[in-house]
Amino acid sequence: MAKRDYYEILGLSRSATEVEIKRAYRRLAMQYHPDRNPDDPAAEQRFKEINEAYEVLRDPQKRAAYDQFGHQAFEAGAGSGHGAAGGFDFSSFADAFEDLFADFMGGRRRSASNRGADLRYNITITLEEAFAGKRAQIRVPTAVACEACGGRGSEGGAEPAPCATCRGIGRVRTQQGFFTIERTCPSCHGSGRVIRNPCRECGGSGRVQKEKVLAVNIPPGVEDGTRIRLSGEGEAGVRGGPPGDLYIFVSIAPHWSFHREGRDLYCRVPIPMTTAALGGQVEVPTIEGKRLRIQIPEGTQTGRQIRLKGKGMTELHGGARGDMLVELVVETPVNLTRRQKELLREFEKASGKGDNQHPQSEGFFAKVRELWDELRE
Repeated sequence: MAKRDYYEILGLSRSATEVEIKRAYRRLAMQYHPDRNPDDPAAEQRFKEINEAYEVLRDPQKRAAYDQFGHQAFEAGAGSGHGAAGGFDFSSFADAFEDLFADFMGGRRRSASNRGADLRYNITITLEEAFAGKRAQIRVPTAVACEACGGRGSEGGAEPAPCATCRGIGRVRTQQGFFTIERTCPSCHGSGRVIRNPCRECGGSGRVQKEKVLAVNIPPGVEDGTRIRLSGEGEAGVRGGPPGDLYIFVSIAPHWSFHREGRDLYCRVPIPMTTAALGGQVEVPTIEGKRLRIQIPEGTQTGRQIRLKGKGMTELHGGARGDMLVELVVETPVNLTRRQKELLREFEKASGKGDNQHPQSEGFFAKVRELWDELRE
């Protein structure tokens, strides 16, 4: 049976770039991978075709030969040396999967890197500190490079010797029929080096546990959940490997008065009933720790908001400040004296019905009476 065109298998045109070829391969290989399609012979066969096509088109020399001669370029006698495999170089099967597995491993190729682990540190600050910014000093328990061996893991800081098993590569290959399987070297665990005389201080790891003191700049306007990255301040790498990073997660403690939404601040302010009725002035706090006098219009109801321009939070990346919205809450007096009660009763008697002095309650009960009248009809 005639073989399908390699470009057709990957769904590409003959002018496809290397990036497009790789992208198409990754998408199709993950779609038809046997692990995702168990007991599906058709998917398995499609998977083999995809890898065969990619093995040729990913290589500029093989691709040029295929563009000129087609499948005949890889048949026996065509000078390609791939006739025994029927056009597919099984010896480089693992290399063809390297790009695909890079996606499965978080976007990085598997390697023998001894990079140190990333660390997380949680810090809680006040809303005032989030507004103004803060320089904090933190203590982080971590692994640091061993001073006795300079992080190399060998006694006296001697250079580790190349691994005899993998010859310093960190990987070994074994042949199984047409397939060549590559795996991490069991002797050096992928480092390509072995330590003959381990350091007594670190036991050959090249690092020791220690508490590190760091200064952290928290910028003004930082929001709850913000992540700050300190490059190279994570754990030291094993045997001289590069260090990881430190990620600081910022939490903002609840405030007794302010509620934050983006760069705006909300503040509930109780006012006396008399001030709400007659109008007046009250003082409100600001995030800077100052006091600000605002005017209360007469007849103010609970829930009314007064916007104070430019009195909110600072923006993380500069720019104008947000606003502060003062929500007024009319407070009913308690613990009244006899005289105060008498005055309120006199006020109640003096308040005529239908004079629009209590528009909300009058409107509400008028609507209720209409509903009752409709039910009686």
